[in-house]
Amino acid sequence: MEMKKRITLELRNRAPEKVTELVLDNCRSSNGEIEGLNESFKELEFLSMANVELTSLARLPTLSKLRKLELSDNIISGGLEVLAEKCPNLTYLNLSGNKIKDLSTVEALQNLKNLKSLDLFNCEITNLEDYRESVFELLHQITYLDGFDQEDNEAPDSEEEEDEEGDEDDDEDEDEAGPPGEYEEDEDEDDGGSDLGEGEEEEEVGLSYLMKEEIQDEEDDDDYVEERGDEEEEAEGVQGEKRKRDPEDEGEEEDD
Repeated sequence: MEMKKRITLELRNRAPEKVTELVLDNCRSSNGEIEGLNESFKELEFLSMANVELTSLARLPTLSKLRKLELSDNIISGGLEVLAEKCPNLTYLNLSGNKIKDLSTVEALQNLKNLKSLDLFNCEITNLEDYRESVFELLHQITYLDGFDQEDNEAPDSEEEEDEEGDEDDDEDEDEAGPPGEYEEDEDEDDGGSDLGEGEEEEEVGLSYLMKEEIQDEEDDDDYVEERGDEEEEAEGVQGEKRKRDPEDEGEEEDD
């Protein structure tokens, strides 16, 4: 009784819409249900209700996102057809240690199209002749029965499956992100573009500067031409004076 009160209190204190995993093992059910477990747990993906004295699944709430359901060590003998309606996305179902006796009871699981692993260990049905072959033939969608496939290969642990899924997600993220060098090349191209822009600005400044220099050079050339003209005029004047003086010098020499 104390266990039931504690579990019920825990369920009430949680925000059910945020819960994805819920373990209620050893809690005692009442009239085929556990108080506090209802459809408000709409994000629930894993539910374990082992050894809760459950006799029927008729009052199981609708849990559309539930993928793994643990119901071992209860008193369930039939009524499995409700699982396809209330938990249509189940991939793993553990019914070991229940009161399942014949194949007709298991046949109701055919509508669970996503079911990959089924555990019926310690159920009376396992004593039937050709039990494994019959179940695999009846439920074509399952890969593992009681932890092994049809070639007796053991099913991977849940943790390994999660690790594999995580690795696949990481690979997809890397593929979407692209090779590591892409961003570096893009950055280099951006830097090149910015350098080119600066170069263009420098070129514009250089052109204006050159134009100013050219104008200055032209002015300097004009000054040089004028100075040269003055020098030539002075030189011609000197030569003229020299010419005038030469005949006089010649006359003086003759007198002597």
